Amino acid sequence: MYRIFFIVSILLLIGCQKEYTPKPRGYFRIDFPRKSYKKLEKDLPYSFDIPSYSITRRVNEPGATPKWVTISTPENKADIHISYDELDHNLLKHIEESRKLAYDHSIKADAISERIYINPKENVYGTIYNIEGNAASPIQFFLTDSTKHFLRGALYFREVPNIDSLRPVIEFFRPDIIRLIETTKWK
Repeated sequence: MYRIFFIVSILLLIGCQKEYTPKPRGYFRIDFPRKSYKKLEKDLPYSFDIPSYSITRRVNEPGATPKWVTISTPENKADIHISYDELDHNLLKHIEESRKLAYDHSIKADAISERIYINPKENVYGTIYNIEGNAASPIQFFLTDSTKHFLRGALYFREVPNIDSLRPVIEFFRPDIIRLIETTKWK
């Protein structure tokens, strides 16, 4: 019995001489669905393509109108909030408000870039804001026809913003938002 105890003790002492190095914290693997799209089937003054793996619901919050929707992907805890207003000679007010809402993230953002979008065939014009860093909303945009319609969108995650873990998810949703913008039509 003493021999076994002595051999086990020697093996433990020899085996534990190296310094322990903890592994860095890892992130869970994220499985993304296959890309496919469907038309937004709601009675709204606008239409566009949305991901077929998303759920659309009306926004029931104070100040929201029946023309506001949220496009959710529960598996990735992602929401695209869409708000819509009819213009009444107040286009500049809406543009400035959208710009302010995007630049409110500059406190946490590393950079904010703007990209102009123009689709004269469908009479859709707008700006896309790409917000880099640990901001709550990495992509925002607005679309308008300059006379009657004004649509604003923002991508949010129901998670604490951590760019290291969210970057793959943001890059997955970026083409979905671009598709939404490119297929927007006014009714």
